[in-house]
Amino acid sequence: MDKNKTLRILVVLPLYGGSLPVGRFCVSALEKMGHLVETFEAPDFYSAYNAIDDLKVTSDRHQYLRNSYLNMLSQAVLAKVETFEPDMVLAMAQAPLTHQALKRLRKDNVKTAMWFVEDFRLFTYWQSFAPFYDVFAVIQKDPFFNELKQIGVENVLYLPLAADPDFHKPQELNPVETRKYGGDVSFMGAGYPNRRMAFRKLIHHGLKIWGNEWDGDHVLEPYLQLEGRRVSSDECVKIFNGTKINLNLHSSINADELVSGGDFINPRTFELAACGAFQLVDKRSLMAEAFDDGELAHFEDLDDLDRKIEYFLSHPKERAAFSERARAKVLKEHTYEVRMQTLIDFTAKQFSDWPAERNVDTLFDTGFPDELKNDIVQLIEKLGLPANVGFDDLVSAVRAQQGQLNPLDTAVLFLDEWKKIYKR
Repeated sequence: MDKNKTLRILVVLPLYGGSLPVGRFCVSALEKMGHLVETFEAPDFYSAYNAIDDLKVTSDRHQYLRNSYLNMLSQAVLAKVETFEPDMVLAMAQAPLTHQALKRLRKDNVKTAMWFVEDFRLFTYWQSFAPFYDVFAVIQKDPFFNELKQIGVENVLYLPLAADPDFHKPQELNPVETRKYGGDVSFMGAGYPNRRMAFRKLIHHGLKIWGNEWDGDHVLEPYLQLEGRRVSSDECVKIFNGTKINLNLHSSINADELVSGGDFINPRTFELAACGAFQLVDKRSLMAEAFDDGELAHFEDLDDLDRKIEYFLSHPKERAAFSERARAKVLKEHTYEVRMQTLIDFTAKQFSDWPAERNVDTLFDTGFPDELKNDIVQLIEKLGLPANVGFDDLVSAVRAQQGQLNPLDTAVLFLDEWKKIYKR
């Protein structure tokens, strides 16, 4: 597929959860790649979704109301599709799309993709939804690939997580930020059982723990920062940059298995590397495909981690060398732009008729006001659109802007309405 071709992509975010920031990074990447992107902001509806819990109704009515609400959100997505006419609907994990909505999109020949950025063993709703997507992108391979194949899902793409170099980048902290976010050794993430058990044996390093879901752990409570609230993406970047050794222990619900040796690579691995921050990370079975030897500093078990913390605290030059190599690899191979291009290329390969050709009205057809032409050219450049952009795509880009419309924006939208009436 021509990489210069401008696509229309609707990204459907989840109401909440770990895939929400990933979805926003996808939107940013697609826009930087020159595509026209609309976002379905499901988080805007989250407070109303939560309000259902406060109604004090029976459990069956509660479930009925929740399902009805999710149905309404699906209908809102379909309405967005009718207006925007996307080439692809990209749904993040737990996006509010029902079976009925996905069937409708397939019937209307709108290609759908889900990026399932979760562990298939823990989050099993994929069994119900995967067959309804045209492309199902995942962060694990076998046995997940095989299980998907058994339920009839053929268009499966291995798409590991990534980093956004415009966001995850080296940052100089001021003295106040250094005191708040800096430290010798820290961990940022949720309090999974294996992490709780492991970190109790590492507190002698002056460990700082950031993130939520650490409630009830009296041993680790003194080391918990920000009273255990959820850490924002901006704060994560400050923590990564302010810490000498960032611990990166992948999650496991098994407290007896401190280092699980699992398969998928968490987003923190790529984000830390993009920040130029040093990390000690446990080995994963898919890690060798993403990073070469010497690009990341690994630990085998808890004793090995304890020893390597001591070693790298006293060897700053070696920390810097690891960080430099890891950052170079991520910038080259593991950005969200790379991932989105992989998804687009895979879809084009699987579906020879995608993307469908559009009947494009050129901007300067007969009847376009001559006095607006120079201004329109400047508007195209301002919006980052290709010079040969069609009129409908220009209108979509103008509608997607934030803030108050200026006179030129208004003129473009007025001309669009005039054209619709004229065509009728």
